[in-house]
Amino acid sequence: MKKLAIKEGTTCMSCLQCMIACAESFYKEADITKACINITGTETGGEPVTCDQCGKCAEVCEFSAITKTPKGVYMINKKLCTSCGKCVDACPYQLIVKPNEASVASKCIACGICAKACPEGVLEIVDI
Repeated sequence: MKKLAIKEGTTCMSCLQCMIACAESFYKEADITKACINITGTETGGEPVTCDQCGKCAEVCEFSAITKTPKGVYMINKKLCTSCGKCVDACPYQLIVKPNEASVASKCIACGICAKACPEGVLEIVDI
């Protein structure tokens, strides 16, 4: 199973470059409120909050719009998503994003864009 993880022995400096990269990837704008990753903490040291691909979002989706890929990543099928927002409410980490202007929700798909944007190399895509 693939997932986004935090590298051991690294320190997040809360620059938010990972969040910006994620938002730009999904929504073509540098709005961190539209990122599927979050950084908690302060400028002196943050803590990345990442999707662990738990599947709680898929469990509540009445339209089977969220399914698990063979690599273990939960993905949202935009054709099946009705924008009801139940997946947003179900995410224990508050990482599923559904901006008002968007027709569907988005979630981490373990693409690695955030990891590439991190200047400290804090994030990585791992197989577990």
